[in-house]
Order: sequence, then structure tokens, then C-alpha cells
Amino acid sequence: MTRKPLSRKHRRLLILGACTLCLAGAVGLALSALSDNVTFFVSPSEIATKAPAPGRSFRMGGLVETGSVVKTQSDGKAGARFRITDGTAGVNVNFAGILPDLFREGQGVVALGTMRPDGSFLASEVLAKHDETYMPKEVAEALKKNGTWNPADGKPAKPGG
Repeated sequence: MTRKPLSRKHRRLLILGACTLCLAGAVGLALSALSDNVTFFVSPSEIATKAPAPGRSFRMGGLVETGSVVKTQSDGKAGARFRITDGTAGVNVNFAGILPDLFREGQGVVALGTMRPDGSFLASEVLAKHDETYMPKEVAEALKKNGTWNPADGKPAKPGG
């Protein structure tokens, strides 16, 4: 039994279908790779109400609580423990590494890391800006949302005061 050759129209449809399938596969792979690397922003208040899954990397921002910074040293490496607050809730942060030179109490920071089973945050990176009036956009929005800071009044109030 001999097969009838495909018409030109059917060959085009077959090629178009194969290209569409390849494109969909490439988009699917790209989205899958991106979803593993996407980090989102969370405020301490949001963590208090619904903590992200342990092991999930995310950014947490707020103000470094006054009096909470403790310099540490483990296995010959510098580190720090401190508390990040948004005025409503606070989260204890552990960081192994050298803090930015401009890291200070009462200053807005953003930390990248994961939650630990004990409820503390293990930071792999801590970011602070050189300008004393700097406030990360997400942190400013969280502070405005909970009423801790009104931009018209100037700098944000110190946590706990």
C-alpha cells in the first residue's frame, strides 16, 4: 500500500504546528527557570500573619530596630544578629558576613534570605544605601500602610519611639 504524499497545505500546517510546539516548550522552560529565581518582598507584619514557606528565598525590608544589633563571630567569620521592624511587627535576623559600612540602627534595610524553622530570618545578603534619607520603595510603602511614617513629616520615626 502506497501513501499519498502530503499536500503543500498539510506540510505547512505540520511545520507550523511543530514550530508552535517548540516555541511553547521554550517558553515553558524559561518560565520554569525564572520561577525558581524570583524573589518577592515581604514586610515583618506580613510574616507575622503568614510566614513564607521555609527554604523559600525572599526579600524582607523594614527599619533596623534601635538597640537590637549584636555583632557576632562564628568560625572566624564576622556576622550580626539584629531585628527588622515595620513599626507593627519585628523579625529577628541572623547574618553571617560583613554588614555594609552604612548599616545603622533606625535605618531602612532590605535583607535577602530564608525563614528558619524557629521563626528567625537567615539573611544571605543585607542591603543599605548611603543616603540617610534613603528608604527602599517597598519599605516606605509598608511603613506608610501601617501608619508608622508620613513622608510629609520628614524622616520615619525611630522604631519603638
